[in-house]
Amino acid sequence: MTTYNPQLTGAEIIWATLVGEGVDKVFGYPGGAILPAYDALRKFPIHHILVRHEQGASHMADGYARASGKVGVCIATSGPGATNLVTGIATAMLDSIPIVCITGQVGSKVLGSDAFQEVDITGITLPITKHNYLVTRADDIAPALREAFQVATNGRPGPVLVDITKDAQQNTAAFNFEAAAPAPYRPHPMLQAESSSIQQAIELIQQAKRPVILAGHGITHSGAEAQVLTFAERQQIPVASTLLGLGAFPTYHPLSLGMMGMHGESWVNNAIQQADLLLAFGMRFDDRVTGNLAHYAPNAKKIHIEIDPSEINKNVKADVALIGDLRETLELLLPLLAKKTDTTWIGEVNAMKGDAAVRDIINLPDNGHLYAAHVINDIWREAHAAGRADRTIIVTDVGQHQMWEAQYYKHDVPRSLITSGGLGTMGFALPAAIGAKVACPDKDVWVIAGDGGFQMTAAELSTIVQEGLAINIAVINNGFLGMVRQWQEAFYEKNYAASPILSPDFVKLAGAHGIDGAHVSERKHVTPTVTKARTSGKAFLINFQVEKEDGVYPMIAPGAALHEMVRRPANDPLLETAEDE
Repeated sequence: MTTYNPQLTGAEIIWATLVGEGVDKVFGYPGGAILPAYDALRKFPIHHILVRHEQGASHMADGYARASGKVGVCIATSGPGATNLVTGIATAMLDSIPIVCITGQVGSKVLGSDAFQEVDITGITLPITKHNYLVTRADDIAPALREAFQVATNGRPGPVLVDITKDAQQNTAAFNFEAAAPAPYRPHPMLQAESSSIQQAIELIQQAKRPVILAGHGITHSGAEAQVLTFAERQQIPVASTLLGLGAFPTYHPLSLGMMGMHGESWVNNAIQQADLLLAFGMRFDDRVTGNLAHYAPNAKKIHIEIDPSEINKNVKADVALIGDLRETLELLLPLLAKKTDTTWIGEVNAMKGDAAVRDIINLPDNGHLYAAHVINDIWREAHAAGRADRTIIVTDVGQHQMWEAQYYKHDVPRSLITSGGLGTMGFALPAAIGAKVACPDKDVWVIAGDGGFQMTAAELSTIVQEGLAINIAVINNGFLGMVRQWQEAFYEKNYAASPILSPDFVKLAGAHGIDGAHVSERKHVTPTVTKARTSGKAFLINFQVEKEDGVYPMIAPGAALHEMVRRPANDPLLETAEDE
């Protein structure tokens, strides 16, 4: 029996392959070199979300992937369309997010001639993709795309770009989805936890008196949340989270310490510095986590469980490296470890919290000032009171509000915080939230953005309206590029060069796009307005006019050790981070 392989144009093969990979949503913007693909789109059951800027498309694909665990797909034309994707691709690369970016390219016969809208996008994106492809023949489109999905998702996830010439889209070829399958994925030869290393790890864990688990983003990538929880409970080990690890271990759990690092909780950083064993689970010892490496956890042995061999010993030397999938490695370790009941170390860590952990910011008297920390904590409390906390996704931009969100919003489930970690991309929140809402239409999605970053991608408000998406937007408006201003205050003698920022009336701006909104400048109006936004059933923007010169504390100055934290000034009316009952 012969298999029928239909003759399709390359453009049709693009969509047919995406359908075969399970894709039903893409984010993009048409243009000359990708028009054949757009012409063929009508024949396939794929919904295309038209963005207002290609950077938005890459962030939307990223947000879709983070929220769903699937591959996000974006599409753009050649030249400026392709280069506008670059920031989003780099964002995905540094945070290990699986996206596939498809770009049109000029015809193969004029490649290298500086043709109209020609740019070497594979060369440009080489350092910020796991892999990329230049496809010049229709026959090669399906194999390249199928391999792109495999590369994006296997091992440490990441972005892949497929650049397809216009003539490859216009020419025809036989299409056979199965025949285009890539060779079976072959894990890196080092991805095998050696039995000797397993034994060393067991010995270190059993001997440790002051261990700390460092919970990273890799927990969610691996789907290892249950195994990490079981491990921590059986061994009675407190858990500190990276920014991207928030939600992988439930905040409410008594073993949860909170966020570590530059703006982490003081007791978390002190616990790490006093530890005699660090168990790094799917994290890469980023500089924002470690502070000065020469003084990082000086008395601690380090067990590093990591799927990317290149991260082992890159920043922090591991005493034991278990290279492989985190969930599989923990399932190997768990049966070999005796249960521990000693809670002495837990008691010591809890004692470090001091009064900063028992005073609740919600109970501070209303002195007429609205603080961003109050806004974010009230958004969490409102979701919690409505029974929607586990059905809410917060998507932040980058800056002070991002750190306040990490400190004052309690993330108990994975994929409930979407934020740009490694690259720190301003403008990320609004488009990424669109991707998250498209992926999870039944969840409440909140954008939390500063007045600076919001203006970078505010045009995507019209994408929200065109798609009919009920996304809630909280603009934390302090009239400054807040984190820049805080650094200028701390390290540049209050020389606020280029950090004060003029903004439009954000409620009027939202209204111009067809989105309702409200201004809030008093604490008493926060929760009622948040409830109104959440229950409106459509997009809603709230402009929170907050204290102008508030700072994020604690903070670690550049070059300082993890325990050398700058604390909130004693005369500051806002206390440091607190635990909620």
